[in-house]
Amino acid sequence: MKVGITTTAPIEVLFAGGHTVIDLNNLFVTSPSPASYVNNAHSCGFPRSLCSWVKGQYSVVTGGGFDAVVAVTAGDCSNTNAMAELLADSGVKIYRFAYPAENNPEYALTELSKQIEQFAAFFSAPMKKVRQQFNRLRAIRKKLYKLDELTVNGYVSGAENHTWLVSSSDFNSDPEKYSSELDTFILEAERRAPVTPKIRLGYVGVPPVITGLYQYVHKCGAEILFNEVQRQFSIPSADKDICRAYLDYTYPYGISGRIEDICLQAKVRKLHGFIHYVQSFCHRQIHDILLKKHLPAPVLTIEGDTPGNLDERSKIRIESFIEMLAEKNNIDKCSC
Repeated sequence: MKVGITTTAPIEVLFAGGHTVIDLNNLFVTSPSPASYVNNAHSCGFPRSLCSWVKGQYSVVTGGGFDAVVAVTAGDCSNTNAMAELLADSGVKIYRFAYPAENNPEYALTELSKQIEQFAAFFSAPMKKVRQQFNRLRAIRKKLYKLDELTVNGYVSGAENHTWLVSSSDFNSDPEKYSSELDTFILEAERRAPVTPKIRLGYVGVPPVITGLYQYVHKCGAEILFNEVQRQFSIPSADKDICRAYLDYTYPYGISGRIEDICLQAKVRKLHGFIHYVQSFCHRQIHDILLKKHLPAPVLTIEGDTPGNLDERSKIRIESFIEMLAEKNNIDKCSC
């Protein structure tokens, strides 16, 4: 079956069942005209005051070709339940996957194990094969950890890091091809002369629906050396057990775990500041308050709504933010 996922889920289950996995978000945002998907959802009655990612997912699925959709109904978007009901009403087979409310091992491990077992049963995937797939994908994920190290050391740009990590949610539907292409890229990157940016930034929050942000940051003499959620999509846990690894995955759980991870990475990567991307009409915008309170360096919040290029106002704010960080850290003035 061709199965769409609304966000990162234990895709080992789907591969173990012999299914093709497609992250609906990646298909939406990399399409030649992502805005057309949003407009299609509007014509179907979706309100304009709703996240564009949800509209894009809906239009991608109703465009045809999917046998089923895995809707992550707890641990991601609060609108996924309603979208899943709408898709089910139109005849799409829906499987609802729910992460535990928090990743406290005292009870969450049992709950997540149960969720994965039910997930596997629905898609006719024996748990033995699921664990085999986890080990197979873990080998690829280790290569992504190497890519992340190369980013920190100046061999890989923030934009390249984003592209590889965000696509690890489904490995572009073909893990073998993805792994081979990643090997080639890493070898090429290791031959580069390392670049030392004046300003070292972290990107926190969901991946952007807008384009050009990474390129403009680079143009201003800075570089994004940490992509928080994209890195989490690669399941960066060292645990060899699938359930524990997905408990270590910070995105579906409370903000405190994310803050702890971000602060650790800020120290390791010696970050000067953060860009927090927030999606219009997303409940996660509220987290901006806590991130600004608890992160160890200044935070610039950039909001995106519909697919399109980085707007001029955001460019001015990014430039001013980088200049402020340069002055604060006694670094020669950056220029865009």
